[in-house]
Amino acid sequence: MRLALFDLDNTLLGGDSDHAWGDYLCARGFLDPVAYKARNDAFYQDYLAGKLDNAAYLNFCLEILGRTEMAVLEQWHHDYMRDCIEPILLPKAMDLLQKHRDAGDKLVIITATNRFVTAPIAARLGVDTLIATECEMVDGRYTGRSTDVPCFREGKVTRLNRWLAETGYSLDDSYFYSDSMNDLPLLEQVTNPVAVDPDPNLLSEAKKRGWPVISLRG
Repeated sequence: MRLALFDLDNTLLGGDSDHAWGDYLCARGFLDPVAYKARNDAFYQDYLAGKLDNAAYLNFCLEILGRTEMAVLEQWHHDYMRDCIEPILLPKAMDLLQKHRDAGDKLVIITATNRFVTAPIAARLGVDTLIATECEMVDGRYTGRSTDVPCFREGKVTRLNRWLAETGYSLDDSYFYSDSMNDLPLLEQVTNPVAVDPDPNLLSEAKKRGWPVISLRG
C-alpha cells in the first residue's frame, strides 16, 4: 500500500493550528492576552523564518496543559474546533485526501504540532494515523512537558522511520505534501514531494528541484 503523507498546518489547513490554539486561549482570557500572545507570535515568526528553538517553544505552549484539568481541556478543545478549526478547513484539501483514499493509499498526517491539539483535527479530516509531537502524561493528566523525539524538521524523519519499522510500510512511490521549508528533510526522503502553498524558501527549492507546486486555497 502506497503512503500519502501530509503536513497539517498551512497545508491541509488554511492556517496554523498550534498558533490558533494560543490565540484561542488568549481571546477567551485563559492566558494573558498581551504577554502570551506576544511570545506566541514571536515563536511563530521564528518558525516561519526557520529558526525556531523548538524545545523552548514546547515548554512555553505545553505549560497550560499541565495546570488544567482534563475535562476543562476537552471542553476548550471542543470550542476551539468549532470556532478556530472549522473555518480554516479547506475543501480542496478534503478532495485531495479523498483522491488518495480512492486510490487505496494509506493516509498519514505528520505534524510538529502536539497530539493534544492535532488528534481531533486528524479525526475530523478522517485520517486514522497521526504522527505528532507527544505530550507527556502521568496518572491521566498532562505534565506540561513533551516526550519522545519532537516531530519537527529531522525529527519528522526519525519518527516516520520508526513508524515504518513498526508497521512494515515503506516509502516506495510515497507522497509527502507540505508548505514549509522546515519539512525539507522529509520531502527529500519520499518519491513524490509536493509543495503546497509553499513558503518562499520552499517555493524556491521546489522550483530548483522540479517538484510540483500546488494550491489548496480558494
